Amino acid sequence: MSTVEAQVPALREIAENSNAWPFQEARKIVARLKKHPKDEVVFETGYGPSGLPHIGTFGEVARTTMVRHAFRVLTDDKIKTRLIAFSDDMDGLRKVPENVPNREMMARHLGKPLSRVPDPFSSEYPSFGAANNARLRAFLDQFGFQYEFLSSTDCYTSGRFDATLLRVLERFDAVMDIMLPSLRDERAQTYSPFLPISPHSGIVLQVPILAHDAKAGTITYEDPDTKERVTTLVTGGRAKLQWKPDWAMRWVALGVDYEMAGKDLIDSVKLSGEVCGALGGTPPESFIYELFLDERGQKISKSKGNGLTIDEWLRYASPESLSLFMYREPKAAKRLYFDVIPRHVDEYQQFLETYERQDLKQRLSNPVWHIHSGSPPKPDMPISFSMLLTLVASSNAENADTLWGFIGRYRPGVTPQTHPKFDALVRYAIHYFRDFVLPQKKFREPSEGERAALLDLREALAQLPPDSTAEQIQQVVYEVGRREPFLDKTGKIKSKDGKPGVALDWFNMLYQVLLGQEKGPRFGSFVAVYGLKNTIEMIDGALARSA
Repeated sequence: MSTVEAQVPALREIAENSNAWPFQEARKIVARLKKHPKDEVVFETGYGPSGLPHIGTFGEVARTTMVRHAFRVLTDDKIKTRLIAFSDDMDGLRKVPENVPNREMMARHLGKPLSRVPDPFSSEYPSFGAANNARLRAFLDQFGFQYEFLSSTDCYTSGRFDATLLRVLERFDAVMDIMLPSLRDERAQTYSPFLPISPHSGIVLQVPILAHDAKAGTITYEDPDTKERVTTLVTGGRAKLQWKPDWAMRWVALGVDYEMAGKDLIDSVKLSGEVCGALGGTPPESFIYELFLDERGQKISKSKGNGLTIDEWLRYASPESLSLFMYREPKAAKRLYFDVIPRHVDEYQQFLETYERQDLKQRLSNPVWHIHSGSPPKPDMPISFSMLLTLVASSNAENADTLWGFIGRYRPGVTPQTHPKFDALVRYAIHYFRDFVLPQKKFREPSEGERAALLDLREALAQLPPDSTAEQIQQVVYEVGRREPFLDKTGKIKSKDGKPGVALDWFNMLYQVLLGQEKGPRFGSFVAVYGLKNTIEMIDGALARSA
């Protein structure tokens, strides 16, 4: 809880009426406690380490953290909370992921728990599951999330789940009555909520259960290799549950009060909730979020490796911009691809700047309040990310020093030492330009009318004083653009001085012809940063190319 929050008596009252989705979710948990009082609220997020961690996994932790903080505000931080990041590394390896090395080696371990499949990346970790768990934890630690990591393998083998597993065994028939109607006839014939782990092969066996004994705590099955009848305890890691009953068992065993899930798991949430009830537990409050899509509109998959990885986003943009992406419209399907990055970098900064001018009620609806748990930093970005990208494109900057030359002239006193976060933004811009903008860079030739307009713009800029402001330059750009075919004929574009407006075609032409890109930041601001002399030379170059 931030010191600012502690000093504002009205905070909780405003939060109780806020329409921000984390508060809406937190109020569900408050209502839950009134029906089922307890001293501690447990939030959970799940991770299946069958593939490399991806941004969707991070999004679930980030969003749940936002709800957790909102709950703490609504309860004056008087109720203890925990966030469990749970890894289902006891799950059997069903198929070899497409984006890992040593695939042939992994294929020899199909069916084994992920925590017993050798690490294909190196010998650093004891298993594939452990390697992926480590990657996830390192990233969550980097973001400063407060969480407790739990491994399914550890919980099963240590006996932490034993009592609840025995309860599942006691209520075996009730669980079967819930699960069987959801299965195809063929699957239903062999289904069992328990999956014994073969003591010979180490494989998680999908076999029918021939008998179960709740008092003895055992199940009996036929070994698929030896055809022998085997009786084994369900405790101590000798068996695990099918994932829907497993999810329900985990809710009961860990006392989970809140967990999110993707839209594709709606039916699973319902079934697991029913199983949880059959075990005598109360299903957690749930929040169904929409799925992330790749550039083709396909669901992001860990095994396919489509969409963006965590490391890829952080190569091109700040962690805060990623958190903004996760905060916004969680119930709307969103493309998670490289082209969404620049907008979120700049909009994060805009929200920070807006926050400074807002009252408390408005701040609680501002994404940065939730991203930073009520204590957003001061805005400190002298130039937008889109402007940096355009500067890189116009100067073909190969290193940060070149960009800082422009920045230092435009914003005297701003240096990498005084603005370290902005220095990181400079590096992000260079990476993004090299990987995505440069390969797509394509200059178009101007028409005769556009050439005439560019010549007039060149002459107008040449007459301006070197210290002209961005606004003064923008007015010149407007004035030159007030001609056919750029004059706005719709009447929708209003200018402050009452003169005719200028269509976006004028500005789009400037970027397409001069920079080889479709769009860019406000042109007057760009010229102010890039310099009048450099801009005039750029126009000369474009005219020479098309001569």
